[in-house]
Amino acid sequence: MTGPAGERHSLPYTANLSILFTELPLLERAQAARAAGFTKVEYWWPFESADPSGAEVDRFARSVEQAGVQLTGLNFYAGDMAAGERGLVSWVGREAEFATSLTVALGLAERLGCRSFNALYGNRIDGVAPSEQDDLARTHLATAAKAAEGIGAQLVLEPLSGTPAYPLKTAADAVAVLDELGLDNVRLLADLYHLAVNGDDLDTVIVRHTPRTGHVQIADAPGRHQPGTGELDLEGHLEKLQAAGYAGEVGIEYKPDGSTVDSLAWLPYERRGH
Repeated sequence: MTGPAGERHSLPYTANLSILFTELPLLERAQAARAAGFTKVEYWWPFESADPSGAEVDRFARSVEQAGVQLTGLNFYAGDMAAGERGLVSWVGREAEFATSLTVALGLAERLGCRSFNALYGNRIDGVAPSEQDDLARTHLATAAKAAEGIGAQLVLEPLSGTPAYPLKTAADAVAVLDELGLDNVRLLADLYHLAVNGDDLDTVIVRHTPRTGHVQIADAPGRHQPGTGELDLEGHLEKLQAAGYAGEVGIEYKPDGSTVDSLAWLPYERRGH
């Protein structure tokens, strides 16, 4: 399938502004993305804590609104990412933080029209049985899914690379959790970079799991930089995803090799927005 600019697919892109445009303060990135041609953006958790002040939340929301872009995705609070934490969904003892961030995320979604939440599962922690963590994760995911359903939103569950303590490493790992939950609005986040680095065959993932996929993200591998810097046929994989029925956004979630604007040379300006 060929897109309007001659590409092999016509899936819409959304710019992840927690990893792109980091040359700028967070609250200036939506405007920069719009200037670069994007009309859709996504973020990890955009605050320092699970419980930002009302003023912080308002400043973030206004930065998106004033830029004239659509917020397509938002992570729940994932803990201290710089220190290696990767989510609170399964973290026994931090239930209050998860609940607080869920409330904040839902409020932002209602204001900004976001309908997809990335619920990072959380690392295995010392002194707690994995089964206890998994029980808590199912409870948290069910609670969050019901809340999201109230505004017509989904949760997505993401396998990650680079964090040995994070238990969801392949698409099958995440889908096993989806099967246990049995909820239609909890789906797979297929980050093609993470899956490839962890050894998943991307063509097999696409064939088996596209019907369960709620969001897709891309970066080239190795390196996690822009398409064309590594070995993945990202255009080909996106073409196959679309042919298999995926019709959602593709999150651009790479570390630019060079400035963000220069790193976007692979994506024609007219393909960045809709």
